[in-house]
Amino acid sequence: MSIAIRKLDSADAGFRDKLSAVLAFEASEDEAIDRAAAGILADVKARGDVAVLEYTQRFDRVQAASVAALEIGKQALQTALAGLPEARRHALQTAADRVRAYHERQKKECGSDGFLYREADGTELGQKVTPLDRVGIYVPGGKAAYPSSVLMNAIPAKVAGVQEVIMVVPTPDGVKNELVLAAAAIAGVDRVFTIGGAQAVGALAYGTATIPQVDKIVGPGNAYVAAAKRRVFGVVGIDMIAGPSEILVICDGATDPDWIAMDLFSQAEHDELAQSILLCPDADYIAKVEASINRLLDEMPRKEVIRTSLTDRGALVKVRDMEEACEIANMIAAEHLEISAQEPQQWADLIRHAGAMFLGRFSSESLGDYCAGPNHVLPTSRTARFSSPLGVYDFQKRSSVIRVSEEGAQTLGRIAAELAYGEGLQAHARSAELRLKK
Repeated sequence: MSIAIRKLDSADAGFRDKLSAVLAFEASEDEAIDRAAAGILADVKARGDVAVLEYTQRFDRVQAASVAALEIGKQALQTALAGLPEARRHALQTAADRVRAYHERQKKECGSDGFLYREADGTELGQKVTPLDRVGIYVPGGKAAYPSSVLMNAIPAKVAGVQEVIMVVPTPDGVKNELVLAAAAIAGVDRVFTIGGAQAVGALAYGTATIPQVDKIVGPGNAYVAAAKRRVFGVVGIDMIAGPSEILVICDGATDPDWIAMDLFSQAEHDELAQSILLCPDADYIAKVEASINRLLDEMPRKEVIRTSLTDRGALVKVRDMEEACEIANMIAAEHLEISAQEPQQWADLIRHAGAMFLGRFSSESLGDYCAGPNHVLPTSRTARFSSPLGVYDFQKRSSVIRVSEEGAQTLGRIAAELAYGEGLQAHARSAELRLKK
């Protein structure tokens, strides 16, 4: 049975409205989920370890005498790593090395050393960059295991200089994923607790007798985790509230259509709410991609998820030219943007909004998910208009440095006092004036 994926044409009347209908998605704010998350958070804040144990037993069916019994020691992580088949261990290590190398370069290029400069009167101004002390990373468990998420969240934190990285991962029925534990060993995670859900977020945010409070929580989770992260923001930092995965492909019509079909599948298989869109100026090529989609679908183990995703939220869009494709791409501001073209850089120069850009016919988005090097934690739901991929900078903070000389205080004091009087803040003004020479 063929997929009823929507086909749009930018030349048609009402195109923008039709495209907006495809893009329309609002993160679920189910009141029942939010209330449940709020109740769990309040309980964990009040009862700590006891509440965490009760929720772990209820939701994950894991019995434990204490939260300490739910911690996996470093030796167990190393054992999991050593027990992997050689090919998989090598792949995991290589991916980790590439992710680490990229983020080390990112740290160097993003001004992580701070700065200090001196003015003519001796006043010194600058910025000091320091890493966070402790970070919590949430790794999903249950239906799927994501060792790549361990690498992408823990490695930049360690590169940034975070002293302690605490990982939480649910293990329903006590089943542990060895690849996830091996990834924690390679990434340098300091402590691992087999807890999940809103209770894990609460434990990280408020701290318990066993689990120390962190400064920031990063990593994806289900609707309860997302609701909990939203509620604890302000007590701790969070990375983002991520929506369904997205891919937008701009193609000039010369790439193997099977490649593009599979690239669209690569995001559609994540979730029925995932989004896959193709922009192309060649109508005949779009038809070839559609044929590839219908021919290749039955080969996919997750074909029903892909079918639903492409039917409900996918689109094949005929555009006037590549310039218009870039204009539309900026409006969509996709999480993943592939520019599959002969000269991709000329089109990349026109892109202002995208979580990650994959340039050229051989740059499949899947490589970015696992081993290219840049972070795969990216802004979704058009938030690439104002936010960035997870990076070293998310695990650092910046403090302004101000050292005013006696001479500088004479000039700045008069300016500050004048402005303070204008705002009606006399103590501010007097504080500056007391340092003026009589």
